[in-house]
Amino acid sequence: MIYTWTIKLFAGLPERLGTAQLILDLDQGQLTASELKSMIARENSDHSSLLSTCFVARNHAYVADGETVQASDELALLPPVSGGEELAEGGDKNMSDSPRFVVTSDIILTEEVLAKVIVPEHGASIAFVGTTREWTNGKRTVRLEYEAYEPMAVATMSQIGDEIASRWAGALCAIFHRVGVVGPAETSVVIAVSAPHREHCYEASRYAIERLKQIVPIWKKEIWEDGSEWKGHQLGPWNPIAGLTAE
Repeated sequence: MIYTWTIKLFAGLPERLGTAQLILDLDQGQLTASELKSMIARENSDHSSLLSTCFVARNHAYVADGETVQASDELALLPPVSGGEELAEGGDKNMSDSPRFVVTSDIILTEEVLAKVIVPEHGASIAFVGTTREWTNGKRTVRLEYEAYEPMAVATMSQIGDEIASRWAGALCAIFHRVGVVGPAETSVVIAVSAPHREHCYEASRYAIERLKQIVPIWKKEIWEDGSEWKGHQLGPWNPIAGLTAE
């Protein structure tokens, strides 16, 4: 019996491999994540070094190399992240009914994100706003282009919200992240946090942005005057599956 495997690709991978998804017809319906990566690397030997830095996602969650994946799973190969719950629908302005975690191609308004976490029982709130920096190490950035694996971004943003609520006694978090083109001085991400006391707001806000960069599958491509490059995690070795063990 032949099993058809479909593996979605993101960020610089489609450009390198020339396709947005890989289709493999194999006589195996089950592999470990490591075996799947090795098979992909053998089929694309010119890019094996890049593929070795990637991680496998199964049904919108990272998996350790020793974990089992199946042909029937939704699978993706994810390069290092640089970096929102549900893709925002155009024209939906009912903020009270809309989600607190959003990936959107629309302009993000800080006050709308902040309004999602302000509640009577909390005495402090804070908003972190990330914008496109024009100059970096002497290079002028013309624009950034963001891409997201949106269903998985939903899951990992929600995970961050749960972690914050657990660590800081009921603190609330909302995160909006742009995809598409974001020009200099334009907002790419807003993280709003509220808590009973201000020190928890500061701590939770920093935690949220660092976790976003660690685990949320959002990538950015820097477009300069003389070239471009996909940017990955820049805070040291990126390992979103640290602590995961094979089932």
